Amino acid sequence: MRTVPSVGDHTEDHASERGQAGPTVLRMLVGAHLRRLRTACGITREEAGRVIRASDSKISRLELGRTGFKQRDVADLLTLYGVTEEAERETLLALAVRAGAPGWWHEYGDAVPHWFDAYLDLEQAACVIRTYQLQFVPGLLQTEDYARAVIASSSRDASPEGVERRVALRMRRQRLLHRPDPPRFWAVIDEVALRRLIGGRATMRAQIERLIELAELPHVTIQIMPFGAIGHAETAGPITVLRFPEGELPDVVYLEQLSGAVYLDKEADTARYRYVMNRLSVEAGQPSETAEILHRILAETDQSG
Repeated sequence: MRTVPSVGDHTEDHASERGQAGPTVLRMLVGAHLRRLRTACGITREEAGRVIRASDSKISRLELGRTGFKQRDVADLLTLYGVTEEAERETLLALAVRAGAPGWWHEYGDAVPHWFDAYLDLEQAACVIRTYQLQFVPGLLQTEDYARAVIASSSRDASPEGVERRVALRMRRQRLLHRPDPPRFWAVIDEVALRRLIGGRATMRAQIERLIELAELPHVTIQIMPFGAIGHAETAGPITVLRFPEGELPDVVYLEQLSGAVYLDKEADTARYRYVMNRLSVEAGQPSETAEILHRILAETDQSG
């Protein structure tokens, strides 16, 4: 008789740890558990697909959390994988239902592009967020005035109401840094971003002061990439790497582009970007130097005015 992992062993516990988890993360959790059950039973994707009247590629998409679940399909797969205990079945079926429910950020669906939805979900569930930003201060560290200036300049066709909706969403996202179980947030910011007068001198002064305050939080690390640093041009753009509790989900790399975004979760890709982030952290000023660097930039900003 084969032993298969219990649904209650992992999935329910991890989902409860993430009260803010939305559909993307829950689909990934349910899919990952179904994959563990299938491989523990020695069943191929082709065999599983036949049971739910689908192709092996659909099983792959289900297990990766890239498509929604039908209750009947999940029930049939659990039967195939030998999960007969009613409590275990109900746990996973309930998670599959929750995976179809929108997260709080869907209230702002009119204000953000569809390709950003998955990132919002992943961000809320991550336990570690590492980011490198070249042009702007990271969104989770922005003041309201700075965020408004950035959004208005990058969305020139947006109405004033649309800009305010996006600002409100950005401010609400920042609550995760102040919740009881905040993620570890580690940002490397290019000095260029801090020298650019986004929104004017007063806005930048307030923004730099905010960075000084946030850098004092025990779960926030901020490093500044100085003008003179070389060797980081290969990044070509901003990078965000998200890690999740207990290794339940793979790391995800988020690469935002002008009119879309790329999400990478294959180990070969994420390992490369983890290496890049580690290099950037070595090349940047050390966290212990951040306050001094920011105060110097602040003083020079005042003098230039």
